[in-house]
Amino acid sequence: MSLFVASLNSGSNGNCYYVGNDHEAVLVDAGISCRETEIRMKRLGLSLRKVKAIFITHEHSDHIYGVSTLSKRYQIPVYVTHATKREGRLNLKEHLQFSFKAYEPISVGNLVVTPFPKIHDASDPHSFIVASDTVKVGVFTDIGIACEHVIKNFEKCHAVFLESNYDEWMLETGRYPIQLKKRIREGQGHLSNRQALELFLKHKPPFMTHLLLSHLSAENNSQRMVRDLFQQKANGTRIIIATRSKETRLYHIRQLVKKEGVIAPSSYSQLSLF
Repeated sequence: MSLFVASLNSGSNGNCYYVGNDHEAVLVDAGISCRETEIRMKRLGLSLRKVKAIFITHEHSDHIYGVSTLSKRYQIPVYVTHATKREGRLNLKEHLQFSFKAYEPISVGNLVVTPFPKIHDASDPHSFIVASDTVKVGVFTDIGIACEHVIKNFEKCHAVFLESNYDEWMLETGRYPIQLKKRIREGQGHLSNRQALELFLKHKPPFMTHLLLSHLSAENNSQRMVRDLFQQKANGTRIIIATRSKETRLYHIRQLVKKEGVIAPSSYSQLSLF
């Protein structure tokens, strides 16, 4: 079974990622308003009635801003750890809130969502893999370093939302105060372009068809720089920039199969869109 993916918004002004099949979908984070989420999904031909769960990575406002309203308006269950709910002061209806633990899979219809821990300056941060029976999509943002959990899960994915937050030179010479620079670059903040590219080059599986580069800094990065950097090394993987101003297109992720020693899309084009 294939999956459809889109970034509704990606950046410090709000993060929200859509992964679904023909029948149900989940959101990973809900950091933009309910109204803006509705507008962007409608432009993609999607309905929030199809969203059966929201999974929260951590308590920072750019990941939780719209979750309470979305959950209440559409009666969507929210999966969030106790520590994240407490630190984010989330006001959720009791019957719509559920906790989770790392590496304990959660079934949402025919989707299976698996949380795993990551390093970030939050109370109990997690990333997620959303899977059908044959395809896995990862949402890997707000990562201080590519720890062993990130690496082993990255190697499983057919498509990934991967943080490429900052250019090291731009951050170093930019106007941010020194403490903020340290917070970003010293292991519990965000991945640089170089670190993200290193993860991609060393651990990309041969069946990865789409890489959606995410959470780009408005101050310390450039879309063109990131696209050029990764495009040169893509080796068949489609490179997409998830921006902080609008939704991406909706991408159709299908399993690749091996035919006569060559990995190829399973009777479809890997670049086809929904």
